[in-house]
This record gives sequence, structure tokens and C-alpha cells, in this order.
Amino acid sequence: MNPGQTDQEDLMRLLFLVARQDRRAFEQLYEKIAARMFGLCVKLAGQRELAEEALQEAFIQIWHHAAEYHEGRGTPMGWMMTIARYRTLDLIRARKVRQTSGDDHLEHIEDQRAGPLDDSLRTAGSAQLTGCLEELTDVQRDSILLSYYRGFTHEELAQALSSPIGTVKSWIRRGLLALKRCLEQ
Repeated sequence: MNPGQTDQEDLMRLLFLVARQDRRAFEQLYEKIAARMFGLCVKLAGQRELAEEALQEAFIQIWHHAAEYHEGRGTPMGWMMTIARYRTLDLIRARKVRQTSGDDHLEHIEDQRAGPLDDSLRTAGSAQLTGCLEELTDVQRDSILLSYYRGFTHEELAQALSSPIGTVKSWIRRGLLALKRCLEQ
């Protein structure tokens, strides 16, 4: 048995206990993964304060939804990192909307209905899609999720990821090609 598998089994055990409201298991889970999750949040948010808020919200969500985890949702670490990623992206989006002043924001009112990625994740292929997303590089996955799940434009992505627009477009293009290959297998 390799160390990665042992770690995932330990995380799965802790998630099972957290689902039963075991506070000590939640502390252990936090100690094991908080630093890695925080690194992701900082990378996405670009600022410590926002990353700390995202991390806190991610752990609250894990506490309340641990019972919903199952192996079909990917590895325990992958599932929890996805929660952290989405919480960070939600906060980035919320802060951006609050910074808009006057009536300018009316042009950017967001449709709150489920988008194509939401619908895709709810279908039978959600486990396969989640697995394929986990195979992408972090920047490819983040670019695709920000673009398609959160509706960021290429310009917004370039700013959020502190990268040139051409680089962001390349990450999306290569990521989508890798997703397509993975899903066709």
C-alpha cells in the first residue's frame, strides 16, 4: 500500500467521523489538510484575508456536508480541495460585485440558475468529470472552473490569476482538450 493511499484512507476515516459530528476528528482533519487548502485559497485569491475567509467557509461546509462524501466524488482530498476552490471563487466573485458602484453593475447581473457545468456534474458522469478535472494541472482546472462555472471573462481570469491573457487562453484550451480526451476514454 502506498503512502498516498494510506493518507486518503485516513482522510476518509476522518470524514466518516466528522459526518457523525465528531469534533476531535474534525480537529485532526483540519490539522492534516488546512495548510494545503490554505495554499490553494491564497493562490486563487491573491490575498491572505480573502484566503482565510475562504478556508473558514470551506471547513464549515465540510463540517455540514461530510456525510455527503462518497468515493464517486473522487478522493477525499480532491473533494475537500474542490470545496475550498469553489468557496474561494465565490468570495472573489462576491467581492468583485460589491466593488462595482452605481448602475454599472446592471450590465453584469448574473443568472443564478444552474449552468451547464452544474447540470453536467449532476448527471451520471459526474464522478468521471470530477476525476478528469483532478487530472488537469491546477492552473488549467482553475481557469476552466472560473471561466465556465463562474462566468469569468478572459480579462477577469487574467487579473484573478495574475497572468497574461494569452497564457490564460492557452490554459483553458489545453485543459479543455485534456478533459475531452479523458472523457472519451
